[in-house]
Amino acid sequence: MKIAVAYHNKKNITGHTGRCRRFLIYNIINREISNKELIELSKEQTFHNSHDQATHPLQHVDVLINGGMGMGLFKRLSAMSVKPVITTETDPDKAISLYLAGKLTISIPEEMGSCHH
Repeated sequence: MKIAVAYHNKKNITGHTGRCRRFLIYNIINREISNKELIELSKEQTFHNSHDQATHPLQHVDVLINGGMGMGLFKRLSAMSVKPVITTETDPDKAISLYLAGKLTISIPEEMGSCHH
C-alpha cells in the first residue's frame, strides 16, 4: 500500500491540499512503513491547477492524508480510487502510525466554494 501525506514547511501536514506541491509517500508492507520519499510537484501539477489533466503523479497512491480539502477535491480523489483522509494531526509520521492502527481522528471535507480545492 502507498500512502501520500500533503506536506508543508518540512515538518507539518498541510491543510491547503489543492495547492500543495510536496508530498511524503510512505510505502507500507504488512502495516509497517518500509520506506518514505518526498516528491515535489510543479505548480502546474498541483490539484488546483491540474483539473483537466487526465493523469496525476499521485494517482497510484491508495490513501492521501491531509489537513483539509474541499468537496471537489475529495470527489476527484475518490474518482481516482485514492482514499482522501482529512485529519487535524500535524505530524506526518504520527498520522501514518495512527492511521495504520485505526486510531487517526478523521474530519469531513469542507463545503464547495472554500479556498481548499
